[in-house]
Amino acid sequence: MMEIAYYPGCTSEGTGKEYAQSAVSVCTALGIDLTEVEDWNCCGGMSAYKVDSILGLALPARNLARAQKAGMDVLVACAACYNRLRWAEYTLRRGRKKAGMIEELVGFTFDKKITVVSLLEVLSRRVDQHELETRVKRPLTGLRVACYYGCLLVRPPRVTRFDDPENPMILDNLMTRLGAEVRPWSYKTECCGAVHSVTNPRLAEALVTRLLQMAREAGAEALVTACPLCQTNLEMGRPGRAGGPPCFYFTELMGLAFELPDTLSWLGKHWIEPVSLLRRLSLVG
Repeated sequence: MMEIAYYPGCTSEGTGKEYAQSAVSVCTALGIDLTEVEDWNCCGGMSAYKVDSILGLALPARNLARAQKAGMDVLVACAACYNRLRWAEYTLRRGRKKAGMIEELVGFTFDKKITVVSLLEVLSRRVDQHELETRVKRPLTGLRVACYYGCLLVRPPRVTRFDDPENPMILDNLMTRLGAEVRPWSYKTECCGAVHSVTNPRLAEALVTRLLQMAREAGAEALVTACPLCQTNLEMGRPGRAGGPPCFYFTELMGLAFELPDTLSWLGKHWIEPVSLLRRLSLVG
């Protein structure tokens, strides 16, 4: 049994609800005890940092303070939240003037004994991969996917230290273990437009259109991601907002492969209906 602090983030009760639900179910199936960070707060996203750089770091740092009190590393599912908490950790570890300002605002001293990890890292590096493979009851045979990491898991590499910033493979390898056919493509870390889907929807639509086109050219029938904002943009930011390949959260496909009972309820929350593809491949009844 692995015990770790869990930071749900704001999208866990909104646009990324199916991601949060599938993440908790998969962790439970793999014997990971998630202890929700007590009294957690919004990480501030990129918006807070643009308004006030110190506040933009103090907000995620407060969550680190709560996790430090519990004495556990912090698991983060959302790529954007992961990026902001990693930035706070990076700044605090360097111990310079800005770190002191953040500690004073939050009212704690960072002891450098805990670290921030993404859900994808935990499931790929802290879980025994042989044990994970033995959990697979329904291999994802025939499902051709393009793994989409987006920007915030891998950049800036000095902060996230996640994987190769140009060609990460951690999600590709996990999908392969589940039996999916991972299609190689060179757009796995290209931007989806992020919050420009609100402020400049034409730009975001152009970026999403290119990503979908490149995924099709790579021979993928679906995309897989670990970011609620990316998933929303890839499904809702396309021209006409209908048709084309669905975008799965990687935990949903893990739940499908593990035959977890709530899988269809998660998939039913998608804007682009994914179940017909899975039925065609005999991956659901």
